Amino acid sequence: MSRYIATRAIRGANLIVKEAEQMLQAALAEYGPDQPVAFTNTAYYLPVILGFTGIEVAKLGDMVPVLEHAKRLLHPVPHGSLWLPYLGETLDCGVATLLAEEMIEGIRFVRGEEPQKITWGGSYVPSTSFTSPDGTPAVGDRLNGPIDDIQLRAWGIQLVDGRMPGFAAIVGCAKSNEVAVQIVRELQKRNILVFLCGNVNGRSIIHQLMEEGVEMGYDTYIIPFGTDTIAAIYPLGFATRSALTFGGLKGGQAREILLYNKFRVFAFVLALGEVDDLKYATAAGAITYGFPVIADTVIPEILPTGITRYEHVISMPFDDIEAEDDLERAKKLVQRCIEVRGVKVKVTEIPIPVPYGSAFEGERVRKADMRVEFGGKYSRCFEYLHMADFDKVEDGKITVVGPGFDHVEPEGAMDMGIVVEVAGRKMQKDFEPVLERQIHYFINGASGIQHIGQRDIAWIRISKAAAEKGFRLEHFGEILVARFKADFGAIVDKVQVTIYTDPKKIEEWLAVAREAYNYRNQRLADMVDESVEEFYSCTLCQSFAPNHVCVVSPERLGLCGAYNWLDCKASHQINPTGPNQPIQKGQCLDPVYGVFAGVNDFVYQNSHQSVQQVSMYSIMRDPMTACGCFECIAMVIPEANGIMVVSREDPSMTPAGMTFSTLAGMAGGGLQTPGVMGHGKYYLLSKKFISADGGFKRVVWMSSFLKETMAEELKAVAEREGDPDLLEKIADERVATTVEELLPFLEEKGHPALTMEPLF
Repeated sequence: MSRYIATRAIRGANLIVKEAEQMLQAALAEYGPDQPVAFTNTAYYLPVILGFTGIEVAKLGDMVPVLEHAKRLLHPVPHGSLWLPYLGETLDCGVATLLAEEMIEGIRFVRGEEPQKITWGGSYVPSTSFTSPDGTPAVGDRLNGPIDDIQLRAWGIQLVDGRMPGFAAIVGCAKSNEVAVQIVRELQKRNILVFLCGNVNGRSIIHQLMEEGVEMGYDTYIIPFGTDTIAAIYPLGFATRSALTFGGLKGGQAREILLYNKFRVFAFVLALGEVDDLKYATAAGAITYGFPVIADTVIPEILPTGITRYEHVISMPFDDIEAEDDLERAKKLVQRCIEVRGVKVKVTEIPIPVPYGSAFEGERVRKADMRVEFGGKYSRCFEYLHMADFDKVEDGKITVVGPGFDHVEPEGAMDMGIVVEVAGRKMQKDFEPVLERQIHYFINGASGIQHIGQRDIAWIRISKAAAEKGFRLEHFGEILVARFKADFGAIVDKVQVTIYTDPKKIEEWLAVAREAYNYRNQRLADMVDESVEEFYSCTLCQSFAPNHVCVVSPERLGLCGAYNWLDCKASHQINPTGPNQPIQKGQCLDPVYGVFAGVNDFVYQNSHQSVQQVSMYSIMRDPMTACGCFECIAMVIPEANGIMVVSREDPSMTPAGMTFSTLAGMAGGGLQTPGVMGHGKYYLLSKKFISADGGFKRVVWMSSFLKETMAEELKAVAEREGDPDLLEKIADERVATTVEELLPFLEEKGHPALTMEPLF
């Protein structure tokens, strides 16, 4: 252990804990001990404190024992002539630093100082409407602050399926704006989440990226937390909540939380510029999580492994990196970070003239920035994938039938159709819609390209910047050929793509595509659980929720909404040893509750013997477990003899007295909680939706987001249930956020749940 690092980290820890103590005393004097303290939209209080101590800080007075705990962790600064193994003392001080920093941020929230205000020009909005790119974005005058639980769960599926291999916490300021942009782009290309904080002499990488017009927000994987080092507590809070949310761990299980992060959350700290005492102290706290620190300046290195899986601290002075220029040095710096943390990055080289990666999926192309669009209000666009005979597919062939867009005036529109033909010995017709759906994700990975919708309502925009770099229609083909071969090589041997802009050909192929769409719709609609002999598992999330097993049937899609039965079947064909395994239903033990001997055996074995029985069609008896990626949570409202359904997008209070974030703590983590259930939103449309408990007629409250975005589908369900006006009898947050408000509404509307058989 470096005495130099230990000295500076311990000194920094003592100073920040003292600062936290002074701030707490002042806050207690000004506001009193009962003053509420909370980060925005999280059910995990101050998460790092909760994780390390189990203390649920809800008011200022709750911080007093936390401060005492932090002070006990402090050690004296090492003597100049005394050499000792300082590692334990340094790590203790690192934890004390994190506790102090989170208390300071909590007090800042009380004072209205968080999230930090943008005072240097520019604005920040965490997320805007991807499907309405021309909408006027709100002008945000504050940085992000802590990530809310909703976004954490939204990223969950990407973290577990490998699309997002980890996160980088960048602290400080890069050598130049160009280097800052290059570092972030290199991380984006690898789909690594980028967290920004800190400064050097008052200048932060956040300033640099804003000056360069880099789009930041949840959709682009770039989150600006704050311009001081204390804001680094937010990435570590994110890591702590990952363990609590997906790992099924509880506050106070500090050792388990740290080990969970060491082995499951691939993160690292990149320190840019001068490293002061507080950065050393904060870095010591990050190392306890197993996150290594890489600095672009000269600092002592700590190479032995142990707390982290590989090296602890790496020095890579930026100007000493052998390269032709600074941009190449930035690339090599990022590559070194990835090596030190052991991040497994899967990158597919796409031969197109713009950067490519999942981190660009959330980019919007607004009309003012648009070179040309296909689909939308002023033109048509469709996409269609079908399998073909081997000899009719020329692998890698890309053809454009019709003119390009060079003749279209800037910000103009034109018709386009994309037809993908695939061939493979293991390819099946059932896989066509599964593969076709990937077109959306594949095309969106290109920087400066936006894809919305699917089938014959696709809507694609090419930005002026992408067009100026040389992006043309044939590059859609390059993307699709490369990605289908890379991602679905087990079933796809040959791919060819034809881009149609010729009006006559568009009409011809659109008719063919629509016929195929109708066939697929009918086939999916006809599938029921009784018509198949096997369901499929999804244990993709076990890397985060070890005891959770999702059981996917034709009438019950995965709770994340990303996988249905056909998807799982295709996934199993592609990866026979992967997370989607066939489950033989076996003997049906209870047709009403959906209890199958084969399902019980599989779940018992694969939940590490923690779940013995699953009822596929009930929320009341042995409901299916959940990881944390669910789109909705259903919960029984006993007073109403029904259930409520709250969607992930809904931050409002529910009649259960809890928000989605709070409820998620009860429903996730692989727990089986009767009366509470996570599920996919389209499960609401299934005839098997809690059919053992009365089905859709039990729904007495539902987030307005669901009622509005699924209006037509839900109306059809109401008609199927024999009550065409049922949707109007279901309350939402606009009319009721308490049971006292809910019951009169249900009585006035004559909701059927009030007269159904009692749930209890």
